[in-house]
Amino acid sequence: MDYLKSVSPSQLVSERGSNLVIINPGSANIRIGLATYETPFNIPNCIARHNTRTGNLNVVDQILNNEVTTSQKVDRERAYNTAASLLKIPFLDESSSSGFASRKMGRVDGFNKPSSTKKDSVFTWTNVYEDKHNSPTSSGTSAEKSKASSSGAASDVTDSKDTGESNHKYRKVIFGEEALTISPKEPYAIHHPIRRGHFNVSPQYSAQQVIEDLIAILDWVLLEKLHIVHSERAKFSAVLIVPETFDSREIKEMLTIVLRDLRFSTAVVHQEGLATTFGNGLSTACVVNVGAQSSTVVCIEDGASLPNTEKILPFGGEDISRCLLWIQRHYQNWPQIHTDVLAKPIDMLMLNQLKESYCEIKAGQLETVATVHSYEDGMPVVPHKANLTSLNVPPMGLFYPNLLVPEVFPLPPREWFQDYENMLEETWNMDFALWDSYGLPPMVPKKEEKIGLAEAIISSILSAGRIDLKRKLFSSIQLIGGVGSTKDLVSAVEERVRQAIPPTEAIENVTILPSRADPAFVPWKGGALLGVLDFAREAWVQRKEWMENGINIGSGKKYKDSFYIQGQAMSFIHS
Repeated sequence: MDYLKSVSPSQLVSERGSNLVIINPGSANIRIGLATYETPFNIPNCIARHNTRTGNLNVVDQILNNEVTTSQKVDRERAYNTAASLLKIPFLDESSSSGFASRKMGRVDGFNKPSSTKKDSVFTWTNVYEDKHNSPTSSGTSAEKSKASSSGAASDVTDSKDTGESNHKYRKVIFGEEALTISPKEPYAIHHPIRRGHFNVSPQYSAQQVIEDLIAILDWVLLEKLHIVHSERAKFSAVLIVPETFDSREIKEMLTIVLRDLRFSTAVVHQEGLATTFGNGLSTACVVNVGAQSSTVVCIEDGASLPNTEKILPFGGEDISRCLLWIQRHYQNWPQIHTDVLAKPIDMLMLNQLKESYCEIKAGQLETVATVHSYEDGMPVVPHKANLTSLNVPPMGLFYPNLLVPEVFPLPPREWFQDYENMLEETWNMDFALWDSYGLPPMVPKKEEKIGLAEAIISSILSAGRIDLKRKLFSSIQLIGGVGSTKDLVSAVEERVRQAIPPTEAIENVTILPSRADPAFVPWKGGALLGVLDFAREAWVQRKEWMENGINIGSGKKYKDSFYIQGQAMSFIHS
């Protein structure tokens, strides 16, 4: 304690953070970096593998159901009109009669930046061929590169192709943003190992392949971005910040990846909600995390997550981007180009950029002229001027989720839910024939709730119990995630939560506290602080112990149920 009183925060981080790697995996991006970093690397969580069985780009996730049913179409239009009424703009079916489409376009102050057009004009597709003179894997020794190649993690060993001019070799694997900007004509298959807050396991994407892809992506980041070669990994520890959407098996698999495959000496698991409170210097808060593909709400009291308060919502920032595209097509403002955000990752990148640049929540018609690009198969990238309209409606989908119509992903195979290690515990010794009679798996993903963000926040906080705690949580809301930077979203959430609180609740104040860092990086930053300040390290998992025996939990029994690891991982000891 005397040491803690005498040491400066920067000195403490420097001393204890230089060998701590903070890993925060998400559906769209992985945030990773040393605890000494101010901000992490933000890497798209995807991998493209050279595919000899097809002649063009293939996205593995295309088993999802993205067809909008008749009832969903009606619900979406009704939700649009509800949002339009609040924003004081024409309803969806009033555009032609009101002369709305022919009105002169207005400016969106601060967003019409000429520099964006200049930046877009120099776009180039990813070079998918091996550079014989400068190998893409430049870090580490030859021995380390050989190890990486044998594991498939950072390998760029390639197949030959005769182009008629010279022999080229395709890069076998491409990671991150480079994978998203591969030309549609190239023979690659893009994999997204995490979707909607869960491992993207399906009949077409096996659990083994999902795990191998996660290993490859993380190993590549460690080698190429952090320059930590395999032989040095034993000197490092990992802090794993997992989303609330992860179930027990996914937490176990991530720990195995970090300790067995990435070769860290020790690791600890914390959930994003807890890490967020530490990142913003709080001990009690309602954490609202709006990610790319899913959103969560959870209440934290004195550094502990309140399990009854957890809410999972099946929509996020990418759904807002897709809604933006739907609105422009409805008003025929989108150029006559083939835009497919599911099959062409580059189109989703473009829509996300448009959303981040132009969408905000404010009353009145919000319009602008923007540059839209066509990324056609085998054609050069072409810019188009488009008159985008109703730019304030897509973010309102956070409050009216019928407006977003998220894609429907099929459940993983039944075997994914049957964690046979867990079954060895007496608590799981049950007759699974009973489940068969209902046609249900014995374990299912965490329940998603199809309600708006304001309702989820209120339901979460009101589940906390004591009136004094409820009041504290309503006045200590944390809004994080990439969507948290949307202009005027904070005031919109405060207003809608305040209006929807039942009158029987004696709540007077609703406040969203500002983040100390970029909302997308707050959980990562909190994980760095947790790792640096945890001197006791009682919740840390040793590599040897995990690989040989699992976790011993007091009684000497071998670890079987992931509940215990969550309990141990969350037991941060406050001094």
